[in-house]
Amino acid sequence: MDKMKKILQIFIIAILAFSCGSNGGLKKSKGELVGVKGKKYYAEKPFGMVLVPGGSFIMGKSDDDMPSIQDAPTKTVTVRSFYMDETEITNAEYRQFVRWVRDSVIRTALAEEFQIDFENGTIKSSEDPGYEYLYLSQKQLLDTEGADVKDWNENKNLDDKVELNYFGPTYNNPKSSYSKDSILKNPNPVNSLSARYAKVIREFLFEEDEIFNDMTFAWKVNMFTYKNKYTNLSGPRGYLARMDEHRRIELNQLYATNGNLREGIIDLTEAGGYPTFRLLTQTQTINSITGDTLIGYRDDENSITIEISDEYIHDAYPVTQRKNYIKDIPVRIYPDTTVWIRDFNYSYNEPMHNDYFWHDAYNDYPVVGVTWHQAKSFCEWRTMTKNNYQKTKKKKSLVPEFRLPTEAEWEFAARGGLQGAMYPWGGPYTKNDRGCFMANFKPMRGDYSVDQALYTVEANAYDPNGYNLFNMAGNVSEWIDSSYEPEAYEFSSTINPNVNDEENELKVVRGGSWKDVKYFLQVSSRDYENADQARSYIGFRTVHDYLGADMTANAMTNASIRKQNNRRSSIK
Repeated sequence: MDKMKKILQIFIIAILAFSCGSNGGLKKSKGELVGVKGKKYYAEKPFGMVLVPGGSFIMGKSDDDMPSIQDAPTKTVTVRSFYMDETEITNAEYRQFVRWVRDSVIRTALAEEFQIDFENGTIKSSEDPGYEYLYLSQKQLLDTEGADVKDWNENKNLDDKVELNYFGPTYNNPKSSYSKDSILKNPNPVNSLSARYAKVIREFLFEEDEIFNDMTFAWKVNMFTYKNKYTNLSGPRGYLARMDEHRRIELNQLYATNGNLREGIIDLTEAGGYPTFRLLTQTQTINSITGDTLIGYRDDENSITIEISDEYIHDAYPVTQRKNYIKDIPVRIYPDTTVWIRDFNYSYNEPMHNDYFWHDAYNDYPVVGVTWHQAKSFCEWRTMTKNNYQKTKKKKSLVPEFRLPTEAEWEFAARGGLQGAMYPWGGPYTKNDRGCFMANFKPMRGDYSVDQALYTVEANAYDPNGYNLFNMAGNVSEWIDSSYEPEAYEFSSTINPNVNDEENELKVVRGGSWKDVKYFLQVSSRDYENADQARSYIGFRTVHDYLGADMTANAMTNASIRKQNNRRSSIK
């Protein structure tokens, strides 16, 4: 037995010896630069996306600018590789976002309703009514033996596994349903669990006499918001620009107009360090002969040394503090279905208002009635949802963010590898050799249906372009990350160009829509809309950064590389 213990001890010591200093350990690396080892990363093509190989192209009008807008002069630019949605985001996909937010808001309201029971000791264990609706941290505390509710850390993470029951499907349960009377006319005692649950749900519902169209129920959609975390890092008035601006202000105060340091200032800056200066103490002496006051400087205990670091700028100019450039903006997430009525005066479009977003017949049609801010919120939620899943897997790395495409990315993808083309399919015509229209738009004055579609069509209708992207022209226009600046092409970079001024509420839309003439279907045509304005003809699609060695169009001709970088999503 003792012999076995000794063998076990020797084995453990050997493991510890080999594990100490792993990767960069002196013995293992033999003194060489070996780098810090991390997880093996394999790019997984997100579900429903295709890889657009990076490269250079001529951006802007390749043909005459007939309206003479002159906001898209030709310019050679280069973009990096990225994934892009094959289709516009559909109603079904956007509903997934809506249900998640709706359920989260209601879970929060339920947790707040039953928090008082947690605090006063009415809920003591998982057996007590209302336990299932508490915050996750409160449940964990009650499940800990000997814990006191006063020890709650006020962490308000929600338990998304809790089943919610109300009219229609929920995020976790597409077949969920609940009795109408159990919510609107609950017969149980006021303080019962079901009555309190119904009271919370009713706060989010219109009264029966406030509901249009004889619907069974209607949510107060303005109560469901998503906090979109917006970081202004690189914009014209972003964090980096403001830091550079105030750093220059501080340095200019130290130098005279001739470019030399002012008197009484010594430059102590060392190579590779922050600008550092010694401000000497000013002295005054009286000339005994002339009576003049003589100004001098000496280095003593009252002299100060300043180092113009980021922290110094933050303290001297509070406007530059990082927290000022990170904002949580509450965004209403339900699409505005009234756009079908508001966009067309003296027109009967009530059926689209009533059914387009909700009815299963329109599941695969592009979502419309969303603002630029709603599209950005969807991207943030999609990133969070994917990374929450990645965290549950041991060998999975976090993925980069999903986002709206820049103008250059969108135009590069829309061209589908065709240089100088007018449309995603080439051109210059909008019909194929069989006389069929190649996109959903308004071909003739007032004749919306000559292309076999009155409004929108399925997001995967018509033939895709060279990158297998559907409806890059027509159907719905698409929100772009970039701000609309008429002269943006003149001053933007030639590598991954993007101009996004947070104070410019005009955002670019591209691609043209079902109600537009063919000019707006051209891959180089630019249009814009206010970021807060929803329209019945504007939707969006997302992109996802490709990490690793950039895949150019030339490299993608290699079959093995193309197969590796279009690795299928794990979703079947």
